[in-house]
Parts: sequence; C-alpha cells; structure tokens
Amino acid sequence: MLKSVFAAALLLATSSTALAAPSPAAPIDPATRARIDRILKATPLIDGHNDIAEQLAESHGFATANLAANTAAWPDHPLMTDMARLRAGHLGGQFWSVYIDGKYTGDEAIRRTLEQIDIVDRMIAAYPATLERAYTAGDIVRIHRAGRVASLIGIEGGRQIGASMAALRQFYRLGARYMTLTHNQTTEWADSATDDAKYHGLSPFGVRVVAEMNRLGMLVDLSHVSPDVMRQAIAASRAPVIFSHSSARALNDHPRNVPDDVLRLLPANGGVVMANWVPGFLAPAILAHDAAKAAEEARLKTMIRNDSAAVKAGVKTWEAANPSPTIGVKQVADHIEHIATVAGHDNVGIGADLDGIESTPDGMTGVDAYPLLFAELIRRGWSDADLARLAGGNVLRALRRAEAVAASMRNVPPSLDKLATAP
Repeated sequence: MLKSVFAAALLLATSSTALAAPSPAAPIDPATRARIDRILKATPLIDGHNDIAEQLAESHGFATANLAANTAAWPDHPLMTDMARLRAGHLGGQFWSVYIDGKYTGDEAIRRTLEQIDIVDRMIAAYPATLERAYTAGDIVRIHRAGRVASLIGIEGGRQIGASMAALRQFYRLGARYMTLTHNQTTEWADSATDDAKYHGLSPFGVRVVAEMNRLGMLVDLSHVSPDVMRQAIAASRAPVIFSHSSARALNDHPRNVPDDVLRLLPANGGVVMANWVPGFLAPAILAHDAAKAAEEARLKTMIRNDSAAVKAGVKTWEAANPSPTIGVKQVADHIEHIATVAGHDNVGIGADLDGIESTPDGMTGVDAYPLLFAELIRRGWSDADLARLAGGNVLRALRRAEAVAASMRNVPPSLDKLATAP
C-alpha cells in the first residue's frame, strides 16, 4: 500500500472548494525545450524523493522487475520510474528513498532498512549505463557530466535507526545522505506531523540525533515532522536542512506541508524545500475528497465486519460516485512559486515522491515529466539562473555545506547515545 494512504485516514477536510478540470499541459515548443535542455545539461536536476525501492520490495519482485522496460505500460501495477523515462526527464541526481512502515522499531526496523538499501544497491548495479552511486556533491556533478543519474539514499523515518547512533553511522557509511526524522508516527524522540505530539518538538535525544547527523554530513530531512520539530531542528542544526518532499501550507493546509513562518527561517539556515507532486498536498479540494474517502472506508469497516472484500467493493462504489478533482502542472508550479516568494529562490527544489503516491497531477505521471514543470515556470518568466537553482543548484549547495560542517567537526567524538525501544 502506498504511503499516502496511511496519512489520509488522519486528516480532516479543510476545504470543499471545487476544482475546475485542469487544462492539459501545453506542448513544449522547440525553443523552450532547447532552453530546458541547456539548463539541465549545465546543472543536474536532482529529485529529493523516489520510492521505487518500496515498490520493488512490496509490489514487484526485484528479480522479475525489468526497469529497462516501459513500466507505465505494466497492466497489473504500473510504475512511475524506469530507465528510459529517467533519461527523458533529464534527471541528473536522485535520492532513492528507503522506507519501512513506522510500526517497526528496534532491531526489526534496522533489518528492514538494510533490506531496502540492498534493493537500491542491486538496482544501481543492474543498470550501470543509467545509474551510478553517489556519496558527495562532487560525485553528483561528476556523474551528471558523464551522462548518468547520480544515485543517493535517503532514509525515510527516524525509527529506522532503532534509536541507536551506531546504526545511524552505519547507514551513513552505506550511503544514506539524509534521514527524515519521522514518518507518519511520532517516534521515541520526535513528533510527527500526522500523529499526536509527545515532546512538542524534539526530545533531548532528538537534538543529539541532529548534532550527530551534522557531524557525519547527513542532511536533516524535515518532511513528515511537526512544525515544532521543524523550528527546533532548524535552530539546532549547524548545516542546512531539507524537506525532501513537502509543499506550501499557505496554499493547502495539509499537515505535511511547510508553514510560512518556517519558510522564512530557511534563508539563514540555507535549507531547501523540495516541492511534492502529491495531489492531496497541492489542492484543498483533493484534500477534502481524500478525507471523505477515508471517512467512508472507516464507516464501512464499522458496518461490515469480517469482510474486507465487501469493504473494498464499497469504497470502489463510493469512488465511482465521488470522483476526485484533478489538477495539473500549474498547481505544482504555484507551490514552487510560493516557496520561492517566501523563502527565496535559493531555498526551493523538487521532491516529487514518485512511486510513493497513488496519483499525480495530470500529465505528470512519471519521471519523464520534469520538463513540463520547467516549461510552465518558463511561461511564468523564471530566469535560467532561478531554474538552475530549483533544478539542483540549491541542493548541491546545501549538501556541500553539510560536508563542510562535517569536516569542521572531525575532532568531535561519535555519540554513543541510544534509547530503549519497544520490541
């Protein structure tokens, strides 16, 4: 099951405003396409979050999944990522997410995370003409110049370290270059955006996790965390933070989005919000629809006991009678422009969350869709310099700064902290 489903049941509708059907994305004219090609040849397009590893683990056996094929055409469970579409989308760098359900803790969480990292390793090894492992900002630049996709790892959820700094260090050694401090659940040391607050931010151990990540050179990812954690982590971090896949809360009051007061903290920190493509994050009407669907599913589960097939059929009947509103590339661009207006053009990026979501904006169905977004921003008057910052310049700067902070802390001893976690 895709991760957005877990959050939907936690949400209340904030708006029932209807959306008009989006107009199809305008074709990209040759001059605009040439301009996009030129920008993305000079600066790697770096996406902050792709969940193909989860899909390969849960919905497809890695051994039988041919990512050289057009995975959008697979009849049973089409995917959003394959090698040809990565090239068509001009992707230069990708943080491949390693995700596990937040219900797992302790040693089980560590084991499952290692299995996800192994899937990423095997994927990179299977497609060496397209993918190459990256560990540093310099690696990203070098690999992009060689015509391949620089592949990094992002750990999605603080429970994956089993509340052990030693595990955190080993994940860094295995290539993780960011960790999302929570997922949908509040952890033993940090509050989630979609769960009850326990610490009203970070616990003392959570603050020490941020410090250890700074010491390693691992980016602190604040997608999924509560606003209090956002503010406290920014204050605690010596290096830039990122939001690997979040959007603007001022445009849609979804708990996974970033409030304006947090956006205003980013210039001083150097952090980057990498805008998401999840329709429910982008449009209030879709957020309301998702909440209504979750409420209907909960009602059916109460009324129909011990018959999951009947519940599933009832949800499908409800969906047929209540189709979701649709959006397009313009709504994605709206969130990017809002982030750039409030935080600055130096503090915005792209984290589409492809293969971790059930649906996308119209026309943006896979990793080949990034040029549509750049064409829309060009129509809005964005300069080449600002487009290059959005594409990957800002993330490269943040990663280089994190590397410099780690170098300045080389004489700080490793933390030996750990917490007891539930079995």
